[in-house]
Amino acid sequence: MTRTDEKVRYAPESQRLTYTLEGGALSTQNVFRVLEGRWKLIIIFQLFGGQVRRFSELERAIPGVSQKMLIQQLRQLEVDGIVERIVHHQVPPKVEYRLTDWGAALCPAVDTLLQWAEGAPEALRARLISEAPDAGAARCAVP
Repeated sequence: MTRTDEKVRYAPESQRLTYTLEGGALSTQNVFRVLEGRWKLIIIFQLFGGQVRRFSELERAIPGVSQKMLIQQLRQLEVDGIVERIVHHQVPPKVEYRLTDWGAALCPAVDTLLQWAEGAPEALRARLISEAPDAGAARCAVP
């Protein structure tokens, strides 16, 4: 009989990798290289919840980012397999962006980071967390 994890192709918790001190540090550094950049996590957050956005929508949603920087960050995210670029062949051209399944899997990690920041000392918390009246709606909901 075939084991369930072989059928669905996932590794059970007991089969997770075990990191050495050096290997864990290097792996963490490599992961952060994929996410580094001033705008990448903001772009990712804008695409959470299965949203598909045009370039101009992302540009309006992220004040302060230049077109050049937004294009560079989106291309890097696409190369890294986090964002998918959808080109509609029409006139005028239409290009949309959405998270891949792997990119959408970042949602719980971002939520955990926000919860961690909420527990910061009060003086630091005010610099980290922007509290809006509808702060609950800002969570990255997965459809």
